[in-house]
Amino acid sequence: MGRSYDVVVIGAGVFGAWTALRLEERGARVLLVDAYGPASSRSSSGGETRIIRAGYGADEIYTRWAMESLAAWQEFFRQTNQPLFFPAGVLWIARADHPRAKTTLETLKRAGVAHEWLTRSQIQQRWPQMRLESDEDGIFEPQSGGIAARRAVQAVVAEFERRGGTYRQARVEPPNEDAIWLDEIALGDGARVSAEQYVFACGAWMGKLFPRAIGARIFATRQEAFFFGAPAGDARFSMPLLPIWYRLDDEFYGFPDIEGRGVKIASDRHGPAHDPDGAERMATLEALGAARAALARILPDLAHAPMVESRVCQYENTPSGDFLIDRHPSLRNVWMVGGGSGHGFKHGPAMGRYVTRLVMESAEPEPRFGLAALGEMSQRKIR
Repeated sequence: MGRSYDVVVIGAGVFGAWTALRLEERGARVLLVDAYGPASSRSSSGGETRIIRAGYGADEIYTRWAMESLAAWQEFFRQTNQPLFFPAGVLWIARADHPRAKTTLETLKRAGVAHEWLTRSQIQQRWPQMRLESDEDGIFEPQSGGIAARRAVQAVVAEFERRGGTYRQARVEPPNEDAIWLDEIALGDGARVSAEQYVFACGAWMGKLFPRAIGARIFATRQEAFFFGAPAGDARFSMPLLPIWYRLDDEFYGFPDIEGRGVKIASDRHGPAHDPDGAERMATLEALGAARAALARILPDLAHAPMVESRVCQYENTPSGDFLIDRHPSLRNVWMVGGGSGHGFKHGPAMGRYVTRLVMESAEPEPRFGLAALGEMSQRKIR
């Protein structure tokens, strides 16, 4: 009896959605499955905005993937007539001797990414509402910006379906990790689906589906984001008068007011452990206080601005921050794709292209993305 599909992709976040679309474009019969829906509030791809930027210190592979993905996102939005990219530019704020600032500059130059080195006085002349420390300068990526995350992923899934792909909302039961080949997957409603190959791009749920293979190599952390309201009629905190920023010193990042939601600020540091299924998603007063202090430091005129919205999302991390892209150690027709680690969203198109090549051409993955390379002790290097 023939297989129902060539490939089943489990997980309709940004990695799974782009992989399903790219596979469909290559002529594969593809089923995309997700337990809660594309870019749901429980997923790492949920929420309103994500940064797309090229700065990655010395990690040129991620810089080049970001460049590829930015072009692909923009082309996709043009083709689907959906203006979901926000061209705010991205400003890295750092002291001139910060090691990541130095390596970022070198990599951006080598990769041909448009950028400017701006002194503190130049930054404050261009954006007078921002305040920097006396020894802080910045790297500005003028072509970078933000993406409407939830809507962008949903648009990719819609395009996948328009092209003939099949989407189904269902829970996937954990496969038998003692087998050497996965013949079929069982869904929570009792149905069973067969395919030649399977791509598990299920984010923070990877360890629940593959407890033996994954173990602690992928772990979820609770991340809190806050939106603050600017004074009525004050456009200084909206695009195009304010960029997206990331401060290397305290690792807080922020967005200008986009679509009237308020100025967003959040910490990029790992929060506490988080259960993507059962955790309550109420922001804490402690995190609110830290976000308000970070906001007042860089935008002092918003020191007493009201908090108008909060969100609790999650990072699904690997110990190093590198992606996981590898075959299951025993299930030879199963690919595991994840470990976005708080920086993965922007790379969706490049990831989809890369995984599609692995699946359809039997190519070998980059060793640094392999399961063995991730380790088990948290030593975050990529962000």
